Amino acid sequence: MLKRRKQEQQTAKERNRYDVDEYLDEKVSLFNIKRVVGYLIKAQGPLKLALFFSILASLSSLVGPLFVKRALDEAVPNKDVNLLLTMALFLTASIVVSITLGAVRNILVARAGAGIIHDIRYDLFSHLQKLSFSFFDSRPHGKIFVRVVPYVNSVSDALSNGIINFIIEVLNIIFIIFFMYQVSHELATITVLGLPLFAIFVWIVKPAQRRAWQSVSNKNANLNAYVQESIDGVKVTQAFDRQEKNADILNSLTDQRNKAWMKAIYISNTVWFSTETISQVVFSFVYIMGVFWMNPMASFGVLLVMGNYAWRFWQPIINLANIYNTFITAMAYLDRIFDTIAEPVTIQDIPNAVEFPFVRGHVEFKNVSFSYDGARKVLKDVSFESHPGQSIAIVGPTGAGKTTIVNLLSRFYNIEEGEVLIDSQDIMKVTLSSLRRRMGIMLQDNFLFTGTIADNIRYGKLDATDEEIRAAAQLIGANSFIEKLPDGYNTKITERGGGISSGERQLLAFTRTLISNPRILILDEATSSIDTGTEQLVQEGIQTLMKGRTSFIIAHRLSTIRGCTRIMFISDGEITESGTHEELMALKGRYYELCYAQYKS
Repeated sequence: MLKRRKQEQQTAKERNRYDVDEYLDEKVSLFNIKRVVGYLIKAQGPLKLALFFSILASLSSLVGPLFVKRALDEAVPNKDVNLLLTMALFLTASIVVSITLGAVRNILVARAGAGIIHDIRYDLFSHLQKLSFSFFDSRPHGKIFVRVVPYVNSVSDALSNGIINFIIEVLNIIFIIFFMYQVSHELATITVLGLPLFAIFVWIVKPAQRRAWQSVSNKNANLNAYVQESIDGVKVTQAFDRQEKNADILNSLTDQRNKAWMKAIYISNTVWFSTETISQVVFSFVYIMGVFWMNPMASFGVLLVMGNYAWRFWQPIINLANIYNTFITAMAYLDRIFDTIAEPVTIQDIPNAVEFPFVRGHVEFKNVSFSYDGARKVLKDVSFESHPGQSIAIVGPTGAGKTTIVNLLSRFYNIEEGEVLIDSQDIMKVTLSSLRRRMGIMLQDNFLFTGTIADNIRYGKLDATDEEIRAAAQLIGANSFIEKLPDGYNTKITERGGGISSGERQLLAFTRTLISNPRILILDEATSSIDTGTEQLVQEGIQTLMKGRTSFIIAHRLSTIRGCTRIMFISDGEITESGTHEELMALKGRYYELCYAQYKS
């Protein structure tokens, strides 16, 4: 809760900038640790097998030095060739078994890691699709994207391979200590004395290391956000000859990222350096004590085996230090991922929400007020009523609240004050799916997806046949340009409709809306990018579609709105004028001035 409050204190304006770091808690979240355990439990099948094979591989490897000791202390002094060959054969077998089991273990861990990546990315992507528009309005899309792909990839190895390796290395330490004490109690005690020193050092450096990697996460997100924004706006950049300025900003963000990265590397390397130093000191003391302090002096076989075990004892500790570094890095990324998954879904069905069995199209706004930021009211006590089959045009200056009205009707945002009713049913009490199935919505951003022309039209009705697609395209007037394309309806287009004109993109988006056969039609600047000739076809399609349906049209062209049942002029979040075209022209108010300005131009 404290973390959530601190995040909320960071304003939406601050979060929506590429040069402002997002808030991250300095302490490791217990809740996030539980989430990690949850994903590990899902992959427990291959992970348990991997752990089993790892233990066998470790034990097989650890018995090897015992064969060497017996060969040096018994076979060589006694010139027992058979024993020497037997020990050599056992040593070879232990090595082969260890390598084979290790290879099987790596395959199992890779499989588990792929499953964990899939589960985390699926949960994250699914949750993102449920979040409200306000979440995406308040964050650069680059900072969101970096969590879905790069961050999930970065944590995969830490959650699968890292966890298994951690358990194995801990078991290795226990096994090695057991084998060492079987050979020499004194030398084994010397070997393990350095462990408390290392543990104290890691505990001291841990907070600084976590902060350093969190800073790297922030700088990576900032850099990614700026690159995403620059790619989206590359046409504007070139039009205003701003390439050098953008390159300077990129250099600055890259420098900040590199400085944060180097600081994190320096801190992480101190852990590795301390491990190497302590291990080498302990390794030296094993030989010194074995030669000068023990009475009688340790045999050559004992010294060789204990030196091998001492090296093996500190090797898993070095590995644990590396695993620790990897896990600290991963937790910085996991914080980002899990914070997104924990983001509350504000636009969702209430308990016991009902289904719309059929929508006639009676729409009513009752004293509706709304603000995007909780401060400035975009709509102020708006009330109006629309009966089935009526067409309502909404006009007014930019920022007056026109799009907000249709956004609330579609429940893209929750209503703060007042009620919105459809057929006398509060839309806050019906299921989102049944509400939006009854609506055909065309927003200002006519986004098209990578795929064919037919695929994009079928987005409005997933089970639409080819005949239905062609009929909708003919109705709206899109068929004429589609038939001229190289592959017709099977012509492939790229993201955002690359390869066709803006007017053609708008026609396709409009066809996509028409094929859903909505009871309530919402058109937000539906003809803004269509030329006069094409608009004639679109107007015919609009008139055909609007028959028997309630329609809300936001437009500036008089040809689009003058035939509507009613026209509402919105100014400063309020309906200042309402009536037919003729009534408002006779009133000679704001609508009259708008029309006069268009006629004059």
